Amino acid sequence: MSDAPTPPGDTPPAKPRPSPRPCPICKKMSLPDYHPFCSKRCADIDLSRWFKGVYAAPTAESEEIERPADDDES
Repeated sequence: MSDAPTPPGDTPPAKPRPSPRPCPICKKMSLPDYHPFCSKRCADIDLSRWFKGVYAAPTAESEEIERPADDDES
């Protein structure tokens, strides 16, 4: 790719816009500026949920809890 400036009248190719789909927070149609959300408010709500651990993935933990061996036990 060259570093030459684009000649006047020629525009660089536009990057493809994501297809609109419902906002995962409020279900309104998403906007390209906030994709996949419809607004900054919904994007901030989603970020807050990540920080609070709402989206934490469940894990399968064993019922046995490993405890360090005590030297006092005989």
